[in-house]
Amino acid sequence: MFDVVVVGAGPVGLFMAALLLQGGHRVAVLERRATPGRQTRAIGIHPPALAALDAVGAARPLVASGVRITRGAAYSGGRKVADMDFARPSAEYPFILAVPQYLTTQTLESRVIDLDPRALQRGVQVEEVVDDGGHLRLRGRRDGAQVEFRARLVVAADGVHSAVREGLGLEPRLRTYPDYYVMGDFRDESEHGNSAVLFLESGGIVESFPLPDGIRRWVVRLGAPCREPTPHVLAALIKERTASAVDPGSNSMISAFGVTSRLVARMVHGRVALIGDAAHEISPIGGQGMNLGWLDAVALAPIVGEALRTSAGGPAGKQLEEFEQDRRRAAKKAIWQAGLNMALGRPLPPKVLNARNALIGRAITLPMFSELVARRFTMH
Repeated sequence: MFDVVVVGAGPVGLFMAALLLQGGHRVAVLERRATPGRQTRAIGIHPPALAALDAVGAARPLVASGVRITRGAAYSGGRKVADMDFARPSAEYPFILAVPQYLTTQTLESRVIDLDPRALQRGVQVEEVVDDGGHLRLRGRRDGAQVEFRARLVVAADGVHSAVREGLGLEPRLRTYPDYYVMGDFRDESEHGNSAVLFLESGGIVESFPLPDGIRRWVVRLGAPCREPTPHVLAALIKERTASAVDPGSNSMISAFGVTSRLVARMVHGRVALIGDAAHEISPIGGQGMNLGWLDAVALAPIVGEALRTSAGGPAGKQLEEFEQDRRRAAKKAIWQAGLNMALGRPLPPKVLNARNALIGRAITLPMFSELVARRFTMH
């Protein structure tokens, strides 16, 4: 029997497992996918999350692999509207780190394997979690055969479509938004270097971020789903909105997506806790989701450790309640901020857009406003 079974071997689940393994606990990580993915959607790691990753020895390898973003700029109609400074000298990591998600996952997986080579078990589809009063039973399938794992506690980090959450009947509150995006990675032929760039255009925002190995990500806001997300389609949209040229032949990733948010009413259900996207789905605009999940894990790990040292339902009860209240409050704030980011990127009539941009340009010169922007972008 395990002390904790973590369901889901994405960045959040692996980080949670590493924290618990470092505490000397017996941990299994169950992942339905037989092989690691090559996803690159989540690319931004914010300073508080980097500090958290340091606790398991993952931050420095990622910093060595990524691009440090300390500055940003906003343009509109070919003119610079504002400069933004994200650097926070007092922070341990005074920058936002841009690194492809698959490298983040690989780094955390390596750390888990270093701590316990047998902890990660792939190809396991969890179908139900049953509390028999003495421990939890996780039942599912691997290679077509039924399997069962026993644990004192379970942490569900199995994503937006969490099977554990569904099995517990915890239906999250769903909200949809009138925002659609197409994004892709291309060879960086711009003059923006390591800066993040926002193009505030009347047709909708275009965002651009540097990635390692001379790659730049472009994200274009649309008012309807992109039916044909091809490199040529995205390149044409970028050219039309920003006058920036990208080479469709250099594309290495293309994706189109709409936006929803979800938030469960309860993150703790008996001896099962939900973290990350299983508990709260955040719009990817602003890059808060993965970071928020890591901070969930940081808050939960010591509570789990104390419960395991004593009794699974004892002194941790009040702490779990406080954890749930705090993390749901953080998720609500992140959802609100993401909504604000999306609103900023929606189309506006040229006169209204110009007036708003002029206001932003003046406000960003004020230290108080500049500090507020920096805190929002870095999740401080």
